[in-house]
Amino acid sequence: MPLITVGVIGHRHLTELDKIMTGVEGVLRRLLETFPDSNFRVLSSLAEGADRILAKKFLLTPKTTLWAPLPLPEEEYLNDFMDLKSKEEFINLLGKAERVIKLPIKKKRDEAYLAAGRYIIEKSDVLVAIWDGNPAQDIAGTGQIVALARERSLPLAWIHATRHKPQQGLSASRETGQGTITFESFPEPGRKT
Repeated sequence: MPLITVGVIGHRHLTELDKIMTGVEGVLRRLLETFPDSNFRVLSSLAEGADRILAKKFLLTPKTTLWAPLPLPEEEYLNDFMDLKSKEEFINLLGKAERVIKLPIKKKRDEAYLAAGRYIIEKSDVLVAIWDGNPAQDIAGTGQIVALARERSLPLAWIHATRHKPQQGLSASRETGQGTITFESFPEPGRKT
């Protein structure tokens, strides 16, 4: 049975999760139609937001395993999560991972996140992003990882999403079509990549 590796990335802080979940369902349907009779491996760093939304949803699909490339050592990575509930969710998902990939330690945090993003796109057959379509605000943002995937012509399923800054309660982007999907370089159902 073929193995399709699906990398997942996206924003941590999202709005209108019901619309985003509609998009997630649409991407999952398209993957199952495009790669019938395949096993799936999900690559997710299990950050809050998109990483976890996608990992949890894909893990509900039969014949799917999780690999977790962590940008930082687990103890340090836990400090990036907002509260105890988020930390517990991370530990729970990490426990479901078939493999945890410990990447080489970097001097700067953003370099570590970039290394995790690069690992995901280098090992993936398909990338799924929950993203507002804007350029990255730093070297390791979702926009930067999408740009790197596009350079490689990696098939991309982009779920349009508004990102917000929780400390301000305001949207940081003005994405229209929340939850709609754009497929780039994506094979048609029934055709091989």
